[in-house]
Amino acid sequence: MSRRAGPVPPSGPAGGQDDEMDSHDGQRDPDSALILEGIRALHIRMDELEGRVMSVDPVDPASYSDPAGPAGPVGPASYPDLAGHSGPAGPAGFAGPAGAGGRLGGGRFGGGGRFGLSFVPAWRRPTEGEARWQVSVAVAVAVALQFPLPGRLVLLHPDWLLPALEGLLLLALVTANPRRINRESRALRLLGLTFAALLSLANAFSVAQLVIGLVNGTMGNTAGPLLVTGGAIWLTNVIVWGLWYWEFDRGGPVARANADRMYPDFQFAQMATPQLAPPDWEPAFADYLYLSFTNAAAFSPTDVLPLSRWSKMAMTAQATVSIVTVALVVARAVNILK
Repeated sequence: MSRRAGPVPPSGPAGGQDDEMDSHDGQRDPDSALILEGIRALHIRMDELEGRVMSVDPVDPASYSDPAGPAGPVGPASYPDLAGHSGPAGPAGFAGPAGAGGRLGGGRFGGGGRFGLSFVPAWRRPTEGEARWQVSVAVAVAVALQFPLPGRLVLLHPDWLLPALEGLLLLALVTANPRRINRESRALRLLGLTFAALLSLANAFSVAQLVIGLVNGTMGNTAGPLLVTGGAIWLTNVIVWGLWYWEFDRGGPVARANADRMYPDFQFAQMATPQLAPPDWEPAFADYLYLSFTNAAAFSPTDVLPLSRWSKMAMTAQATVSIVTVALVVARAVNILK
């Protein structure tokens, strides 16, 4: 009676090694799942912390995707840069190298960002435009400061003619954009530049006549009126230069509201440290007026840096006019008081 030989179970070193590998594979799967789960939890916590710092809502944990997977709901598949371009999607739905969250760089504030945040400062994206009242009040003060000037320092006669013309131009600009400066028109742009040119021409004539009179000794015999006249001219100079900075930085207020240009001509502190500014911050006329005042008072940049060549040359010209005016007026007034 014969027996059929059945399968012989594996024995020896080879069989033991296979059993050990199966055992390790069974342990590796739950370990890998725990590691991935820990990585996801860490990313979620980092997103929540970043959202608190930047006042941005954190990512919903339910929509979080695997960082090693394809484009997911964490970040945008591609984020347009300031010129309207976009790059391919990278890991976890972040902007890829071509997009990089904008030409100014990725990171926390450039598009998708490292933590899946799509925060873009207001000065880099289209907005509704700044309020009209700031620039209107400032230029109205500049127009009013021309009335107390002596007749010899006035460009046109009678003395009220030029301020009246400037007032009409201001009224036309306010009527066109009464609340927000967001209406794009070549005629309005030309009208605004003409208004700034008239203010500049009138103040330049007053500065030149004052300097000539002080050097020749034909005016400034009384300290009080001299200081009032010099102060009015200096303050008008501050407003006028602030108006020029405001009109030309990144193409003007309407171009800034539409985000037509990418590179700024002036770097404000809020641009360098956007995490310290509100999300809707963008430069308005008051910021350019402050820039003009500090440059006229300190004769150099303070916390606002000129970036383009024209802005550097403009600040140099303003500082030169300011230091000549202040030096001559103060020196003459001190001599009179002695």
